[in-house]
Amino acid sequence: MLYSDILITLFVSDGWAFKNNIAIKTHQNLQDRMKAAQFLLKEHPLCPVVLDTMENLSSSKYAALPERLYVIQGGKVIYKGDVGPWNYHPQVVRQVLEKLH
Repeated sequence: MLYSDILITLFVSDGWAFKNNIAIKTHQNLQDRMKAAQFLLKEHPLCPVVLDTMENLSSSKYAALPERLYVIQGGKVIYKGDVGPWNYHPQVVRQVLEKLH
């Protein structure tokens, strides 16, 4: 069985952001975060949308730093990627996953 833990960070439009990103301003309170989550849900994302506290407790406890891609099967790591985000090789992860089927 494959498990996927995805940490998604929204890059706000009035801070550091990718070009062509969804424009969401920095959250000033939890209601702002809830509105942003509702906006994202309308886009039908392929992953769950969850909210962190304004203190970013989940992010601080479970942040994936340095980021890395893994494939785990039967409790054993069968692929360990390079440190990301700049050294990601998702095409290699895809090849590993395709070989499993």
